[in-house]
Amino acid sequence: MTYCVGVLLNEGIVLASDSRTHAGVDNFATFCKMTVFERASDRVIGLLSSGNLAGTQAVISVLKQRADSSEGSVASVWNARTMFDVAVIVSDAVRAVERRDGKHLAGGATPFNASFIIGGQIRGEPPRLFRTFAEGNFIEASTDTPFFQTGEAKYGKPIIDPVVTPATSLSDAMKCVLVSFDSTMRSNLSVGMPIDLVSTVRDSLRISARHHFEQGDAYFSALSHDWREGIRAVFKRLPDVPLFQSAPS
Repeated sequence: MTYCVGVLLNEGIVLASDSRTHAGVDNFATFCKMTVFERASDRVIGLLSSGNLAGTQAVISVLKQRADSSEGSVASVWNARTMFDVAVIVSDAVRAVERRDGKHLAGGATPFNASFIIGGQIRGEPPRLFRTFAEGNFIEASTDTPFFQTGEAKYGKPIIDPVVTPATSLSDAMKCVLVSFDSTMRSNLSVGMPIDLVSTVRDSLRISARHHFEQGDAYFSALSHDWREGIRAVFKRLPDVPLFQSAPS
């Protein structure tokens, strides 16, 4: 399993992914699930992948091959006019791989499944964030829904929901996303470090900050500790439950 988060803010975009994959409780491995396409002053695009590892790697390979193609007629992340066009290109790659591999995997233990969070900005339009599904369709983030998650979302969502709004700063959003990873890793062993985290400032058209958090990272450990201590402190300040006596008979 995996856990990926993308956040769309007034200030820019935050993307983060874990690196753990598994095929059973005794077969864990580490693979990066973040891919970045960056061309200075023109565009910056980040993809976070979740699902069947072979499937998601095949989709990324298709995207990279098309991006490297010398044929100008081939639609790619480099010649897409908008981020919507990028989402379409990713969806088309998902469907192409599914057509090739899906029928062979349908009867096995790991059917084809590949979904992506796509975030970034192309010159001439604002930052945008999309989430694709295994079927190849996709949705776009908005002011009402400024973040997307894939994989083990249920443990991190209660952390992000009350904190993140479009007006949240990039710095606060990055902290919140990391806390959501801490909560998820404590609740589910199939999500684990390293964690890859990037952000891009609106209109910078480049990666503004990039972090790779390994097991035992000093900052992440301190953040985890302070969050737990803060929760305990707030809990102690909550009012006690009133003691109601039963009504006389």
